Amino acid sequence: MSVQIAPVKMADMELRDVKSEKPPESLSLAAVPEVPAILVAVSPTEPEISPIPALSLPMKGAPASAMKRTDPTLRPKDGGDEAGSPEGAVSEAPRTVKKQIQFADQKREFNKRPTKIGRRSLSRSISQSSTDSYSSAASYTDSSDDETSPRDKQQKNSKGSSDFCVKNIKQAEFGRREIEIAEQEMPALMALRKRAQGEKPLAGAKIVGCTHITAQTAVLIETLGALGAQCRWAACNIYSTLNEVAAALAENGVAVFSWKGESEDDFWWCIDRCVNVEGWQPNMILDDGGDLTHWIYKKYPNMFKKIKGIVEESVTGVHRLYQLSKAGKLCVPAMNVNDSVTKQKFDNLYCCRESILDGLKRTTDMMFGGKQVVVCGYGEVGKGCCAALKAMGSIVYVTEIDPICALQACMDGFRLVKLNEVIRQVDIVITCTGNKNVVTREHLDRMKNGCIVCNMGHSNTEIDVASLRTPELTWERVRSQVDHVIWPDGKRMVLLAEGRLLNLSCSTVPTFVLSITATTQALALIELYNAPEGRYKQDVYLLPKKMDEYVASLHLPTFDAHLTELSDEQAKYLGLNKNGPFKPNYYRY
Repeated sequence: MSVQIAPVKMADMELRDVKSEKPPESLSLAAVPEVPAILVAVSPTEPEISPIPALSLPMKGAPASAMKRTDPTLRPKDGGDEAGSPEGAVSEAPRTVKKQIQFADQKREFNKRPTKIGRRSLSRSISQSSTDSYSSAASYTDSSDDETSPRDKQQKNSKGSSDFCVKNIKQAEFGRREIEIAEQEMPALMALRKRAQGEKPLAGAKIVGCTHITAQTAVLIETLGALGAQCRWAACNIYSTLNEVAAALAENGVAVFSWKGESEDDFWWCIDRCVNVEGWQPNMILDDGGDLTHWIYKKYPNMFKKIKGIVEESVTGVHRLYQLSKAGKLCVPAMNVNDSVTKQKFDNLYCCRESILDGLKRTTDMMFGGKQVVVCGYGEVGKGCCAALKAMGSIVYVTEIDPICALQACMDGFRLVKLNEVIRQVDIVITCTGNKNVVTREHLDRMKNGCIVCNMGHSNTEIDVASLRTPELTWERVRSQVDHVIWPDGKRMVLLAEGRLLNLSCSTVPTFVLSITATTQALALIELYNAPEGRYKQDVYLLPKKMDEYVASLHLPTFDAHLTELSDEQAKYLGLNKNGPFKPNYYRY
């Protein structure tokens, strides 16, 4: 008996070349309601923009998880809580060798480092959020660790420039393809580029930046260049850099200093190379986490005489700016992009809602249905994480210190608990607070076998990873960014990204939502750079409401969305301008 298989007919299937499609004309700025002088400054007819008052933020009992306000830099001066080092190698027992990292005034020299890269010693942090945790680097061997450090390589791009330091400049072609893909999902930045053909609002701007170096931020960096700026860039996280993207930026002439898996010493060296260059003085700062701003304050404070402003996009970095303002040490205007509506309500919420699952799947291949998960913090990041996990069938608990966020969690259907109450039974622990030592060694000791622990906040201080670097515990590398920490009785805990930011360290994030954040950053830079003298004082400001609305309007054509326009009678009744802003600054969305 034979079986005959009929051929499948493909004639009816229509194949389309997506790459060849041109972006719809609706993405141009012409399709957006005119915003007078939006790329130069806020209209002088608008009410005066009041600065955000310098906040007096109590360090004990502060409601950090709602807005993630607590600053992880407030630590003991001896640096005894966290430290960091790069990826490296496995041995039977973890090392505890420590090396003090010092500032220039303590005679720190970058070039005095071990010539052998294979085994780097653990080093103490200088209290910076991007680098201070113990790494599992000193306890296992990885073949990639034997490669030559990018700092020891002599590389040039096709134009003969060597003003960069990346893993491998030959990867530039692959990075360029990734950037081209990202451009398709970042309509607002592409619209700004189109408008920049006729005007250069950042002409003369010299921007030094410290952000995650991914395909999405590459689109932002190249957009700033199209708007007339000169850029020098370093990474704000030692694990989030895409090497091929950094190579593509270097090939395109951007002075970029970054590679995935930097050591702590590499991290600060890269920042210093961006700032300390003969014949080049930055006049704008774009920061993510405050490390770059901190470095300039510590080593090159005279640079602030020519810097027009700082744009900061993270909770941690913004909190540091408030501290400087409160102490009277903030010597230039600063724009708080993190608390702009288009950053907080989209990036923090929707980005985390999608990327939390991606990061956990890529690292653990786990199934979420029926798993018990505790999410520490119910701010915008926590809300996004909880929504995604609940939709996948997980049983989700929430911890909170803020009664308002706690009530929101309860009314969204989540059980509000203390971490001690559920730590023995949960399968996953996720921190989203921006605080420090949210998950302590005591919690880690009480977790059940196989519990997965990870962090979704910018700072790696939320999980007390330093307490796990003790002789009685064994570290095993499972795969990239995944470690088993083994107790003497055989219990294993799965630690992701060594307590650093999960989604950008272990996976990717949605490009479209990052387009919103990147556009707010670009407009904030344009606003501060072009603002007339005296408009902004030495304080911290929110992005003007009109710019927030403008950023949103640039993304609506992607959805073929059509805004309703107010009639003259309606505008008069509400007391609004027909072109906005449509909400007062105190409106909470």
